[in-house]
Amino acid sequence: MYTIAALYHFTRFDDPAALRPALLELCTNELVKGTLLLAQEGINGTIAGPRKGIDAVLAHIRGLPGCADLEWKEASSDHPPFARMKVRLKKEIVTMGQPDVDPRASVGNYVEPEDWNELIRSPDVAVIDTRNDYEVAIGTFEGAVDPETESFRDFPAWWAKNKERFHNKRIAMFCTGGIRCEKSTNFLLGQGVDEVYHLKGGILRYLEEVPAENSTWQGECFVFDNRVSVGHGLVEGPHELCHGCRRPILPEDRKRPEYEHGVSCHHCVNETSDSDKVRFRERQKQIRLARKRGEEHLGQ
Repeated sequence: MYTIAALYHFTRFDDPAALRPALLELCTNELVKGTLLLAQEGINGTIAGPRKGIDAVLAHIRGLPGCADLEWKEASSDHPPFARMKVRLKKEIVTMGQPDVDPRASVGNYVEPEDWNELIRSPDVAVIDTRNDYEVAIGTFEGAVDPETESFRDFPAWWAKNKERFHNKRIAMFCTGGIRCEKSTNFLLGQGVDEVYHLKGGILRYLEEVPAENSTWQGECFVFDNRVSVGHGLVEGPHELCHGCRRPILPEDRKRPEYEHGVSCHHCVNETSDSDKVRFRERQKQIRLARKRGEEHLGQ
């Protein structure tokens, strides 16, 4: 059984590059895989591995500057959620492209999962899903506004075009694990919105703590590992990943004529060129050959 830990923490790292070697070495030694992002604004990522290894890595991260009160969310899987370990240096641990946004200065009001339903059902509250369009497509909260953004960078421009829709409204925002809302709520406060709220711990904590019979969540929640989606109780959902475009698809979508394993699905078949598809087919060929040799291929 693999333990999965999703985490983020905003703090000040003066030299994130100096933190990378020891963190990567520890993860490798402890058989922990996944992705961790380091930037001057903090750390973000999801990792998976044996219980002992995850505990060791989390203890190491809590020892980094300003990370003593690190929080994380856990789940489990009976198959490895990641193929390799990456520790990457980034300008932002979640990219919004707004240099004046600083969650360490101020964020919206946190709302516990058990209080979320009552808030979003209030007539003076507008609920905004801050995730990308392909994530929203497989699940969201009832009544939530979908900005239809392709990336989080698009959110500020969407708000500029649509803010008049939310005049005299309280704003409630949510995302997968909470990190995007740290930035989006700070952004809205800077835009002059008086009352901004966000779901503490994100959708994942809500699905873990709120019983299905009391839930206002509809569908599945996209996650960034090999589980692809989860439902209530963080039970693995039915979705698979198209390795051509990295969007979630259902098992029945594999029967559609547009689907070619590792190459395309009905979402992306017209988005890639013939040369792209040739390259994707070669990648799949190399993955198959590596598996026959009992080796791991970086394209998996």
